[in-house]
Amino acid sequence: MTKEEKYQVTIGLEVHTQLITQSKIFNGCSTEFGNLPNTNIDVHTLAHPGTLPRLNKKVIEYAIKLGLACKSHISQYQYFDRKNYFYPDLPKGYQTTQDKTPICKGGYISIKLKDDTYKKISITKIHMEEDAGKSHHHEGESESLVDLNRAGVPLLEVVTDPVMHHADEAVAFMMEIRKLIRYLEIGDGNMEEGSMRCDVNISLAPIGIHQLGKKVEVKNLNSFNFVRKAIEYEIDRQTTILENGENIISETRTFNTVDMKTYSLRTKEDLNDYRYFPEPDLQPFTVTNQYLEEVKQLMPPLPYELFDKFTNIYKLPDYDAGVLTDTKDVALYFDMVCLHTQSYKTASNWVMGPVKSYLNERTLSIKDFPTSPESLASLLALIEDGTVSHTAAAQKIFPAMLESPLKHPKDIANELNLVQQGTDDFILPIINEVLASYPDKVAEYKAGKKGLIGLFVGEVMKKAQGKADPKKTNNLISKLLE
Repeated sequence: MTKEEKYQVTIGLEVHTQLITQSKIFNGCSTEFGNLPNTNIDVHTLAHPGTLPRLNKKVIEYAIKLGLACKSHISQYQYFDRKNYFYPDLPKGYQTTQDKTPICKGGYISIKLKDDTYKKISITKIHMEEDAGKSHHHEGESESLVDLNRAGVPLLEVVTDPVMHHADEAVAFMMEIRKLIRYLEIGDGNMEEGSMRCDVNISLAPIGIHQLGKKVEVKNLNSFNFVRKAIEYEIDRQTTILENGENIISETRTFNTVDMKTYSLRTKEDLNDYRYFPEPDLQPFTVTNQYLEEVKQLMPPLPYELFDKFTNIYKLPDYDAGVLTDTKDVALYFDMVCLHTQSYKTASNWVMGPVKSYLNERTLSIKDFPTSPESLASLLALIEDGTVSHTAAAQKIFPAMLESPLKHPKDIANELNLVQQGTDDFILPIINEVLASYPDKVAEYKAGKKGLIGLFVGEVMKKAQGKADPKKTNNLISKLLE
């Protein structure tokens, strides 16, 4: 029996995402990233005596949006708690969070597995809290520097049930969370800036024992690759400990991004005593049914809703739908194209191909794309009805549309003399000229080398300067050679 067959791996995630509100959760300081250290602060951030918090209502709205997207139950009566813990970069010495009354309870996110099946990852809760500041430890320096710009920035923490069993599942969950956050426009999900990060809880137990093993937590992972590597390392480390007949210590560990290993920070007690108690400086609040309905009206189309639409209504392959729904703006652009055409697969090929290539080459978003969805659909119509060839459309008309986005594609085709001539009188002389130029290839074709017809069609298209219909040209050449 292999090690993989001997032990059951169980994984749970605690995903923290910063919200893109203009001000912090309990005061009016800016949340802008990249400002000079200790400039996004005030007396409340510094925990001066007598300062009181005021809850940012936008944080509630954003939390409800994420909860609705995850099909969670939205709690009506809520209050904040004080989490007493030593925070060297949070001056007041405790964190204002939600313990007993998280704003969202339950729910799930579906992830796609490697075998193309789907798995629902159940969520324990989603709650609101404030972020801590950031300590900077410079090599060779005996003292640490503290930047409090991040202190008080609003966070949502998504806590999953321990239902994942492989690093791939954890990464897929993180990717889906980030996609949702970006669709909802409540966070940017930039893990490299620390605005989205996660703690991973991993335990191993012999298969057949219906009890979780000792939990090990790996803190503050800020890339998909680090999540994967930390889990894989912990599985190997814990497996080796169990194989040696030793006990796993329940502890908190950090991940070193240089050697891709985890290292112990502190051991965990059986029960973390954070001495939670209701925050006395903030009033309890109620999410009314009316307010909940107002937030529901603000919800945008979600990625899984668009995926279902693209596969079930537009009949696209799962691959196409996955690529198109990866970012909201691209998905909505494609959906707009489909309002003006029924050639859904052709539209998908164009958006995934020429459109995305143009954007990627210039590092632009679809919002900066000059051609409207209606104009792109008009170009597709010209190809579908045989007015222009696909080659002419892709190589000449499409670039011209990007330069002159207000011009109709058909006008561009006429200006560039690219409208296809479908008459035999136009095509046959060109075909005869091409065949006469390749007598040896004609003989090879007649001897059975049928693949050469592509050569003849290509040469005719060149001489016709894109004005010959490829299908008709192919048929005429075949008849002449037979």
